[in-house]
Amino acid sequence: GKWQKAISGEKLEQGQRVAILMKNSREWVAADQAALGLGLVVVPLYMDDRPDNIAYILEDSAVRLLIAQDLSQWNKLRENCQNIETLQRVVLLETLPEKISPDEDKRVSTLTRWLPEEGHVLHKRNGDPRKLATIVYTSGTTGRPKGVMLNHNNILSVAYLSGKELGVRDDDTFLSFLPMSHTFERSLGYYLTVMAGSKVAFARSIQGLADDFMTIRPTLLISVPRIYERIYAKIESSLLKDSVSKKLLFKLTVQIGWNRFRYLQRQKLICLSCVLWPVLRRLVADKVMAKFGGRLRMAATGGAAIPFPVAKTFIGLGLNLLQGYGLTETSPVCCVNRVDNNDPRSIGTPLNEMEMRIGKDDELLIKTPGLMMGYWNNHTATSQVIDAYGWFHSGDQARIDAKTGHVYITGRLKDVLVMSNGEKIPPTDIENTIEMDPLFDHALLLGEGQPYLGAILVMNSEQWVVLAEKYKLDPFDKTNLNDKAVNSYIVRYLRNVLHDFPGYAKIRKVILSLEPWSVENDLLTPTLKVKRPKVMALYKNEIETLYNN
Repeated sequence: GKWQKAISGEKLEQGQRVAILMKNSREWVAADQAALGLGLVVVPLYMDDRPDNIAYILEDSAVRLLIAQDLSQWNKLRENCQNIETLQRVVLLETLPEKISPDEDKRVSTLTRWLPEEGHVLHKRNGDPRKLATIVYTSGTTGRPKGVMLNHNNILSVAYLSGKELGVRDDDTFLSFLPMSHTFERSLGYYLTVMAGSKVAFARSIQGLADDFMTIRPTLLISVPRIYERIYAKIESSLLKDSVSKKLLFKLTVQIGWNRFRYLQRQKLICLSCVLWPVLRRLVADKVMAKFGGRLRMAATGGAAIPFPVAKTFIGLGLNLLQGYGLTETSPVCCVNRVDNNDPRSIGTPLNEMEMRIGKDDELLIKTPGLMMGYWNNHTATSQVIDAYGWFHSGDQARIDAKTGHVYITGRLKDVLVMSNGEKIPPTDIENTIEMDPLFDHALLLGEGQPYLGAILVMNSEQWVVLAEKYKLDPFDKTNLNDKAVNSYIVRYLRNVLHDFPGYAKIRKVILSLEPWSVENDLLTPTLKVKRPKVMALYKNEIETLYNN
């Protein structure tokens, strides 16, 4: 009631925009619910997005009210937002009132000043479920982000269908740590939990996630692959220090756990080794799963493909890990594996009321009640992805198994590298596999129009020190990254890392770096996807040298 009364005091008209730039919290939920209940349109923003990008979104969507985390957040934005005429109020959630001078910027207030002491009765309105509810800006890897327009029916229908298929219950506990500006978290970790009556706890930070798992002991988890990959990398790194017997015991546990999983999924007729599972589970698997709090009955992953070795490891340790698929434009989920029908190499089967088919160039086409209304102020871009028959063109290449109905992503239309010999190579799986190795933090495959593959690799700083000392090089002298012996070693090392890939995935030359790729230096999107053109531009000279020598 307090939030609605405060927002009502801004005299906004229905359909006008309210932006939220906050950490996951009860206040995020209160601001969102209050604004939606007044017929306003919510524009969620990423906390770690670049100031110029946030300013572009605020101006493009003509935001009237911005609710931000604190003064330091606003100070980053202030310069970029000075000329946004539509922005009439900025409310800061956490700051000391005396730090703000009213003369400095009359638009800025603090929550303690702005929120009334008493609320009013929540506004009831018989709103149209097909009216615009939110504009979510997709963090494109090229160009400015586009505003995805979703209505109430889009979001709620997908949240309901997802909850039904996943069997979410009122006694479930979620640990929310993906930003709620991410549609995956907002739909499944927020709206769905409200629908199901589940409990939600907000994580303090990614760094404190391990402690939060032990405190909250969630039963359900929603995450992007990067979190599972990080945990997997830690496991792999600790195994390097363990004895041979411990390594063998861990690998045996994962393999037998995987055999048991395939048997339970009716993918394997017999599982003699499964008799060892109770002992291995107690000795190994339960100890790893205890790090998630010990109550986790199901985990969902989406937003990008999870590398198969990562999925196999967690499933082998007894985790019900379900990979799904969706896009911001589809609100987002449209396909997911089920507990009793799970192939982690696939993205599952379409949710009820959703259709998928394969179009030209193996493109995955989708029909869903979650399909966006279009891109904000961009009819041209809308018409490029939604055809006259209502099919959404995903840009992903896929195949659909005629027997099981499982959908498998095979590539990306725009990301495919076409080499000078005509060989077409989807880089994502190769890059993901390289990044899983403890030696590397980031990888980008090269080879468009070239006779062979190269790669830009950001080395893990700790591992680089070990490698440099092995070759008697100064690790703090960056020119040693160009050392011929080191480069030859990395090329040989990659052959082993990529041994499961076909012969075309042979990397012949590498560019090594220690400079991290981040949102701050504009090489990653807020959803941590690599901005390929930006990275290519940054390493333009090195790439030319790589292919001209």
